[in-house]
Amino acid sequence: MFGCKCFVLNNGKENLGKFDAKFDKGIHIGYALNGHAYRVFNKRLLTVEESMHVVFYEYDNYMPKPVSDDLECDDLRSVLHKNELIHIDVDDSYVVKEPTVFVDLPKECKTPRDLTLDNVIGNIEKDVSTRNSLNNLCETMAFVSQEEPKNLDEALRDKDWILAMQEELNQLVLNEVWSLVPRIPEMNIIGTKWIFRNKMNGHGVITRSKARLVAKGYNQEEGIDYDETYALVAQFEIVRLLLAFSCIKGFKLFQMDVKSAFLNGYINEEVFVSQPPGFEDHQHPEHVFKLKKALYGLNQAPRQ
Repeated sequence: MFGCKCFVLNNGKENLGKFDAKFDKGIHIGYALNGHAYRVFNKRLLTVEESMHVVFYEYDNYMPKPVSDDLECDDLRSVLHKNELIHIDVDDSYVVKEPTVFVDLPKECKTPRDLTLDNVIGNIEKDVSTRNSLNNLCETMAFVSQEEPKNLDEALRDKDWILAMQEELNQLVLNEVWSLVPRIPEMNIIGTKWIFRNKMNGHGVITRSKARLVAKGYNQEEGIDYDETYALVAQFEIVRLLLAFSCIKGFKLFQMDVKSAFLNGYINEEVFVSQPPGFEDHQHPEHVFKLKKALYGLNQAPRQ
C-alpha cells in the first residue's frame, strides 16, 4: 500500500564495504510507468528510485501512516511534488489519471510527549535492582575460561580446561566405553584428539568450557572397522514431516538433551583407539583402548 515502510536493495549504486548495509530504508510511493517495478523514496539518498528488489513492511490497516521521525517532512514533500506521482487505480484496469500527490504531510512530524512526573509508573525513589540470574551468571563467569585453546599444550596450561577434560574422561569411565588392552602389531589403531569449545547461553555469554574427546574416523577402513553409517544429524525435512504427522494424529512430542549421547550406543566391530593425548597411562603407555561403545567421531557412532 502507499506510504508503507520498505527496504530497497542497494544494487550496484555504490561501492559497498564488507560490513555496509545492503538495503536502504524507504517509503513506497507508487509503481513505475514503464516496467514492472516499484517507486520508492530512498530515505538515505533523499531521492525517488525504481526497483524490483523491494521488501515491504505494511501496517495492520490500509490507511497511509505518517513517516518516521528521522525523515524531514519538507524534503519528502519537495521530492513528491518534483516527481509528480502518478496515481494508478488497480480496480480500473490500470487507468492512468491526472498527476497528483497522495498525502498531505503535516507541518510538524514530531509529536511532543508528556513527560511529567504524574505519568511515571512506580516508585521513583526506589533503587534499581538487577535480576538474580544475572548475579549468578557473574559469579560463575570467574571460573570459566574465556578463550578457546588452539592446541593441547595451551589447554594443559589452563586449569579450567584441565577440569573440562577430566570431566569428559569421567563420563567415558562411568559409561564403560572402553577397556585397556595390550597393543598388537596387527591392530588398526585409530587416533584420538581433543576438541575445545566454549558453550554460550542465549545472551552470548560463556557459561561453561566443554572438552570433547573424538576419534579420527577418517582412519577407519570400511568392512573392518565399520559396516554401515548414518547421517550425524536428521534432515530438516524429516523434522517437518514428524511435526506434521504428530499434529494430524494428535501425538505429544517431547525433547530432551542427553549428555554424551553417543556413549550409550554399543558397537559390534572391534575398534581400537589410542589413549587420550595428555592423559596416557603411566604404567602402560603403549597400551590401547578397545571400544565397547561408540565414541564421537566414529563412522558408525550416529547409527548406534
